[in-house]
Amino acid sequence: MSKIIANTLINSLSDLGNYLSQPDDELTDIINNELYYNAWFTPANVHKAVVAIGNMLNEADLTTWLGKYNLDNHEPKKVGLILAGNIPLVGFHDVLCTMVTGNYALIKSSTQDNRLIKYVLQKLVDIDSSFAGRYDFVERLENFDAVIATGSNNTSRYFDYYFGKVPNIIRKNRNSIAILTGNESAEQLHALGHDIFDYYGLGCRNVSKLLVPKDYNFNFFFESIQSYEGIIHHHKYNNNYDYNKSIYLVNREEHLDNGFLLVKRDENLVSPLSVLFYSNYDDLKQAETIINTQSDQIQCVVSGAPLKVSSQVVSFGQSQQPKLWDYADGIDTMDFLSKL
Repeated sequence: MSKIIANTLINSLSDLGNYLSQPDDELTDIINNELYYNAWFTPANVHKAVVAIGNMLNEADLTTWLGKYNLDNHEPKKVGLILAGNIPLVGFHDVLCTMVTGNYALIKSSTQDNRLIKYVLQKLVDIDSSFAGRYDFVERLENFDAVIATGSNNTSRYFDYYFGKVPNIIRKNRNSIAILTGNESAEQLHALGHDIFDYYGLGCRNVSKLLVPKDYNFNFFFESIQSYEGIIHHHKYNNNYDYNKSIYLVNREEHLDNGFLLVKRDENLVSPLSVLFYSNYDDLKQAETIINTQSDQIQCVVSGAPLKVSSQVVSFGQSQQPKLWDYADGIDTMDFLSKL
């Protein structure tokens, strides 16, 4: 990629980033109206997602990111993209990677999130008309050279069957985990609340499981996250909370309850919505082993402790603030697309 083309691309994407990081009245109206199509997409959460992408598209990070790849003389390929819809704009990064590598994006968006992505891409075209011919929204994927599909463990089998004959990235369920040592400050634990509660815990980067020392006292943890109590007023979240609480009470399963979050000891990584699982560890080395043996199920690890793990480690409160190079499942999407 020539320096002139690279600079033009960086300028266009950073202009989009500036727009998204400070939504105008038009974008704000769209953000506020998403709630009428998807009850999970509250104005606060949609705004959070839009601004997070805006902050990601900053000039310095774009320069660093694009400088890692050789994008010259790449013959465009048609890449089918099956986007998830669990949190707002969750598929934007795949679309972005496809277009900046010079490929053509055939986008099968989720019915849960098919308005905002169209608006953002049109805004990019308004900024830089060269993007107009780089993507298309489709109802059915056909005539593709490669596929990136994001779904569940169940849909991944379907994806493997239909797309296994072309180059592909097929993503399954993943969740994130946090390691506590017992020495965390109130500020760190409050920040952890974002990792747990942002987007109601629906994202793969949301923390669904804690690793804590034996005899860990959860009182300070509960005190530090008390300000998130308003989450219980969302009817869908509240329904999940009431249901899971009832199950635990009826079955007499030991759990902790602060009125908006259930905390239960469980070796599983994936917890139900409104529930946070935890397991105990003897020392950090054992905690690292637990993580490394489940690395294919973990998106990222939240901790303030120095860790030797294969999964991405982020600071408290940063799990939903990924950088451009924080690829889902640890698979370098840009490298995959640039070598098609």
